[in-house]
Amino acid sequence: MATATTRGAREHARAQHGTRTESMPVVPAGDWPEPLPGTPVWAETVAGGSYTHRVLARGTELRLTDLAGDACAHLLLYAEGRPWERLNTADTVKVQWNAYLGAGRLLLSDQGRVLASVIADSAGRHDALCGTSTLVRNTARYGDGTPQSASPAGRELLKLAAAKNGLGPRDLPPSVSFFQGVQVREDGALDFTGSAGAGSAVTLRAEQDLTVLIANVPHPLDPRPEYVCTPLEVLAWRAGATAPGDPLWDATPEGHRAFLNTLDFLTARGLA
Repeated sequence: MATATTRGAREHARAQHGTRTESMPVVPAGDWPEPLPGTPVWAETVAGGSYTHRVLARGTELRLTDLAGDACAHLLLYAEGRPWERLNTADTVKVQWNAYLGAGRLLLSDQGRVLASVIADSAGRHDALCGTSTLVRNTARYGDGTPQSASPAGRELLKLAAAKNGLGPRDLPPSVSFFQGVQVREDGALDFTGSAGAGSAVTLRAEQDLTVLIANVPHPLDPRPEYVCTPLEVLAWRAGATAPGDPLWDATPEGHRAFLNTLDFLTARGLA
């Protein structure tokens, strides 16, 4: 179909109506064919080398799935409306005395509050130490790292996701990565452990209203010379925030204090 004229371009565009591709958002999310544990609010398949973003309400559960075994979800979280409170990977690691993400771990801000909790994990291959790839690194390694290239860097894609939420490059802290693991040797060096395989999933629970940014790109320590990254499934549904009496609330003294800090803050503002 010719698109050289306005009429032709319009007809071509309208002919795409209703088309479904392997990687795209499902709108509305309730049209997702798989039953979910609660009312769907986000359903999307993110291609390798692409990104997504969404604002989620407190208590929403977010499930990420590595569909083919080579996804790598680089995640950033911000308190919605208060972007100065954001994911702090250093505090996430040191406050919990653990460098490895998994079920029962909390994603913390530098205010000592919980942004999200990890409530399920079948992968066990994640990273809170390395952050995402950069333009300079990808250009040196793959020949290009710009967002429109065949090998976009994670930070460049997160810049785009941030801009669509009123945030700039200075608002991008180090991210956490799901589905491609890293282990620390005795001498402090890092070993890349790769993926747990196709179908691995991790579920997060939003403990505050959150702005979520995700870039699906190869891990910076992935040793393969090719740019390898496969689709990431992103599903979210309405649920409830972690409350006193939940085993996660009292799992550790540090986590208990972080939940108390979060509840105190939200209660003072009439949000809990």
